[in-house]
Amino acid sequence: QVQLVESGGGLVQAGGSLRLSCAASGGPLSRYVIGWFRQAPGKERQFVAAITWSSGMTNSVDSVKGRLTIARDTAKNTVYLQMSSLKPEDTAVYYCAADGDVHNVIRTAPNVYDYWGQGTQVTVSS
Repeated sequence: QVQLVESGGGLVQAGGSLRLSCAASGGPLSRYVIGWFRQAPGKERQFVAAITWSSGMTNSVDSVKGRLTIARDTAKNTVYLQMSSLKPEDTAVYYCAADGDVHNVIRTAPNVYDYWGQGTQVTVSS
């Protein structure tokens, strides 16, 4: 069973930057895809980006490409979401999640992810 703990959220002005961290434990993690999702009030949970632990292959939603970048540090068992040029519409609770599908491909539907963190709030003021 994988445990995930997010950190790094906060309040930032539009145009600013934040780096979210997702610390993973309970591995082995090599078979997992780690994804970042976000959920704004009154909206459905949305896929943001994901990375395969074994190869580091990434995918992200078009609306964040060039602003939000996912990366992993295998030595620290941590996945990061580097966010820059933040906009008020990026305001949401950000969650990391682990997908243990045997095919080890990046999937974007929240319901296929097996384990979730508790979330971290990101608020972008205009």
